[in-house]
Amino acid sequence: MSKGTRKNRSKIVILALVLLLPGFLYIAVNRFGVNSYTSLPVFGEKQLSGEMKRNWGREYPDTIFHTLSSIRLEDIAGEEVTFPAPDTCISVVHLFYTRDESFSRLMLDHIDALATRFQANEIVNFYSMSVDSSDTAAALQSFVRPYRDLSAKHWHIVFNPDVDIFVYAREELLIDAMVDPADSSRFLISNQLVLVDSKKRIRGFYDISQKDEVDRLQDEVKLLLVEEVRNRSLKVEKK
Repeated sequence: MSKGTRKNRSKIVILALVLLLPGFLYIAVNRFGVNSYTSLPVFGEKQLSGEMKRNWGREYPDTIFHTLSSIRLEDIAGEEVTFPAPDTCISVVHLFYTRDESFSRLMLDHIDALATRFQANEIVNFYSMSVDSSDTAAALQSFVRPYRDLSAKHWHIVFNPDVDIFVYAREELLIDAMVDPADSSRFLISNQLVLVDSKKRIRGFYDISQKDEVDRLQDEVKLLLVEEVRNRSLKVEKK
């Protein structure tokens, strides 16, 4: 075989590899590859639906997660607010009441800083939920007067005397809330911030008394935003 012939065959082999290798790798990745990324846990009771779901050619058991029931509340401007927000939003929620100038004030201070941090992203909404049925719009307005631009920060100060927030907190948000047995004018409320995704599932609890927990919440809100964008992209592709 002449050198010219061998050289031509080598070129053909190289050209074939260049043309075929990308297609082979694409098929291999879709068939055998695993699309893994960091994801936040889902809290609350879980159960299998008995059905199977398919994603990228793989089947897995369908899981029913704990999801929050929607409740209607009112904000300090007299507008009706549905919590959790519609399925386009990530929610951060906590409990407070206006007769508490210590712990509740600390909670609001932290929420103000967080809401300012994510002000440019309208997907992230913050909810400060009063547990006191005697709280009025006027009392709430007075209590949050030190904070500015609540609407621009997507921060909702909400209440509803007709809703048992204690029951909702324990059964839905999975955090503690009760009347103080030693003093009926006081309430024992959780020091947790709760992170809720657009599917109304709880994705995190954060102890407001620890600075590193507040930092963790900021990081995990960003992580959840990435997850939400990725899930929406998958929905668009499936359509």
